[in-house]
Amino acid sequence: MARTLTMRQAINEALDQEMARDQNVILMGEDIAGGQGGDGELDAWGGPLGVTKGLYHKHPGRVLDTPLSESAFIGAAIGAAACGMRPVAELMFLDFMGVCFDQIFNQAAKFKYMFGGKAQTPIVIRAMVGAGFRAAAQHSQMLTPLFTHIPGLKVVCPSNAYDAKGLLIQSIRDNDPVIFCEHKNLYDSQADVPAESYAIPFGEANVVRDGGDCTIVAYGLMVGRAMEAAKQLSPKGPKGGVECEVIDLRTLSPIDWDTVIDSVERTGRLVCVDEANPRCSIASDVSAMVAQECFKALKGPIRMVTAPHTPVPFSPVLEDLYIPSAAAIAAAVTKTMAQ
Repeated sequence: MARTLTMRQAINEALDQEMARDQNVILMGEDIAGGQGGDGELDAWGGPLGVTKGLYHKHPGRVLDTPLSESAFIGAAIGAAACGMRPVAELMFLDFMGVCFDQIFNQAAKFKYMFGGKAQTPIVIRAMVGAGFRAAAQHSQMLTPLFTHIPGLKVVCPSNAYDAKGLLIQSIRDNDPVIFCEHKNLYDSQADVPAESYAIPFGEANVVRDGGDCTIVAYGLMVGRAMEAAKQLSPKGPKGGVECEVIDLRTLSPIDWDTVIDSVERTGRLVCVDEANPRCSIASDVSAMVAQECFKALKGPIRMVTAPHTPVPFSPVLEDLYIPSAAAIAAAVTKTMAQ
């Protein structure tokens, strides 16, 4: 049975159900259990935006408040994963990864390879990503491409509540380290979410809109912007005449190359949308792969719509301009259609 949940509620439910299913699942993070000497659930923020609220008393001894030291608790979580636990560590903002990056990319990501495939590190690192929350340059970045560069890590970025629950359950059950990226501006977005447990496999993109004229590839918050642009450009829209196919990547490592390539071979055109900075981004990665594999099928130049190559501004007006808009996506589609 499906109900309408916010993405915040869907993530909370996924954590709750997996903790009930497997006693090895534990949560670790700052202020997720109420704080030192607090009253637990009654005092708990459930993280800065309340995602884990209510889990402390439901799963005694398994929702662990940590000191304000990412290097300490991410390292501890990786060690726990190597010893048979399934920790879900909340890094809070992905921007803080610099404090604990060595533990992630030089240790957790390499254990399986270094030990001949015998080591398992089933850790999920949850973290908020993205701009638009007026949180300034150190709390607003889309750093997903940095993690996709690293072999041994899996990277997930859901665009809606349904996918968030299914992808998080899959992440917790996976035996490799997973970076689970939650766009802070999607927490209140709603979707129909089944009450029962379900898992969405990694590496399976979702074609959220069919079309034959141009392929738009996006993930996270940008999927909604891409859908809005496609609606504006459709024959029934104000800028009518173009039917766009919109692909939600869902997972960035692995990426579902087959779905992307099959779509571009049919449409002959590609617009890649990514809130990350343009250099070495998901957009540039997808563009390069399509240029390599589908060059003869292309009818026009590939276009990328990304944030500019600058830090995220704190000014609300500039921050809104910084984030790729539906209008910018529509303009990119129009340009590639004209050539």
